[in-house]
Amino acid sequence: MGLVGDKITIRGGRPLVGRIEVKGAKNLVTKAMVAALLGETPSILRDVPNISDVRIVRGLLEAHGVKVTEGDEPGSLMLDPVDVESAHYADIDAHAGSSRIPILFCGPLLHRLGEAFIPDLGGCRIGDRPIDYHLEVLRKFGAVVEKQESGIRMSAPNGLKGTKVELPYPSVGATEQVLLTAVRAEGITELKNAAIEPEIMDLINILQKMGAIITVDTDRVIRIEGVDSLQGYQHRALFDRNEAASWAAAALATDGDIFVGGAKQAEMLTFLNVFRKVGGAFDIHDDGIRFYHPGGDLKPVIIETDVHPGFMTDWQQPLVIALTHAHGVSIVHETVYEQRFGFVDALVEMGATIQIHRECLGGHPCRFGQRNFNHSAVIAGPTKLVGADIEVPDLRGGFSHLIAALTAEGTSTVSNVGIISRGYENFITKLRLLGADFDLAG
Repeated sequence: MGLVGDKITIRGGRPLVGRIEVKGAKNLVTKAMVAALLGETPSILRDVPNISDVRIVRGLLEAHGVKVTEGDEPGSLMLDPVDVESAHYADIDAHAGSSRIPILFCGPLLHRLGEAFIPDLGGCRIGDRPIDYHLEVLRKFGAVVEKQESGIRMSAPNGLKGTKVELPYPSVGATEQVLLTAVRAEGITELKNAAIEPEIMDLINILQKMGAIITVDTDRVIRIEGVDSLQGYQHRALFDRNEAASWAAAALATDGDIFVGGAKQAEMLTFLNVFRKVGGAFDIHDDGIRFYHPGGDLKPVIIETDVHPGFMTDWQQPLVIALTHAHGVSIVHETVYEQRFGFVDALVEMGATIQIHRECLGGHPCRFGQRNFNHSAVIAGPTKLVGADIEVPDLRGGFSHLIAALTAEGTSTVSNVGIISRGYENFITKLRLLGADFDLAG
């Protein structure tokens, strides 16, 4: 992470005030880097954040012979895939240990090399993310999948052919897999119940720039007409709406005032509505959005996470900290990841009144309702948080713990903060810019 040690000691109670900038979305940039494998000429990607997930993908690309160099402006990368080659297992494993993105390399590598290999996959422990469905999709395209002790090897002896895929749930990862595989598969691919998140649409923009033929219908059906070859792209990545929402939640929870440079209204429409209902205020500017606590009591809300255009699962964890200050009872029903409330134990230790339930609370039944998962939270407020020693469980939960420590009375020590650098560029520097009172522990 570039920090001395893996802990941060925070003295809470200060409002966060100032301006920070957000760059390209983690959930787009890493996939755009993989897409460069499909081109026969170099690609240029701009607004790339300096986060560990980007460094992992860069290492994986370089292990496969892609030349990655700094571009003509800060935060830009040139990716030259001309000399793509098979990577040694040890090199892949060295880079991929903490990331699930290697599964998305498979389609492009099968097109370029006729084979692909992935080791065991990691990632945040927030729910079931099996790769079996990815493998099933690749088999539909014609890939031969062989499970080995060290991982999974794939080949395409007859090339990849277009197919029909219907997702049981509009999964972002599965949609990305189909897109990255179908664009050069022979024939037409039809994907039903696809994810249509802004990051997915921006990936489609990139693939179209490369020469792909992709149509998106209003009923979540995406059709891809395979082409023989693709060229490199030049693209400025969509801003990271998850990071923007996290800093917005930090402004609200700390009674602060944060201008998030680079944030845009359209991609945050649903978040902005809920932010206003809770009692937060925002001003839309051409170069970003100002988020602030306007004074007065925060209000309880009922939130149900959902796929786009619903309320994102990544938004609920940071906002929960603000809801502990709301006057009344709030309900958060998580319908995307079944184990997203692992971060709540630390909040309860800090004084929050939060109960977790197996039932679908707040409205509509969801796919987790009959599976015995703790996926609904009831938050009673207002409560004062007090400092504690806590450990980061996952990316968004970790940032939520930072917010909790910043709002709490007294001192908190947050450990395992390296996870946060997976998706938040220079978050330590940004905390300093916003006036947080903290020390890095060696």
